[in-house]
Amino acid sequence: MIINESSENYLETILLLSRRLPVVRSVDIANELGFKKSSVSIAMKNLREKNHITVTESGFIYLTDEGRVIAERTYERHEFFSEWLRRMGVDGKTADEDACKMEHVISEESFKAIKNFVNKS
Repeated sequence: MIINESSENYLETILLLSRRLPVVRSVDIANELGFKKSSVSIAMKNLREKNHITVTESGFIYLTDEGRVIAERTYERHEFFSEWLRRMGVDGKTADEDACKMEHVISEESFKAIKNFVNKS
């Protein structure tokens, strides 16, 4: 499944917001990411068309099963790389920023290999 970095970021944000808030709306995503609501609305339309989210008549956004898989995979990578970099002495802010870049570009095969290697160490 090929998905672009922007979509992964939106799905990850929806996942994280859904853990903190009773419901997730476009305005919540816009506030979290510092984007204009109009930009978020376009992204939500695209995610809805790809069946990654559903949006109720009240504007509540929910991940579909497929969207949740992508969001959780992206979040797992972020957390792994962020923690790994911190353990190697990288400051927290830089580790988070770099993890955000790394989570999108690495193949599943390479991620699994790195994760297995690190977990054996």
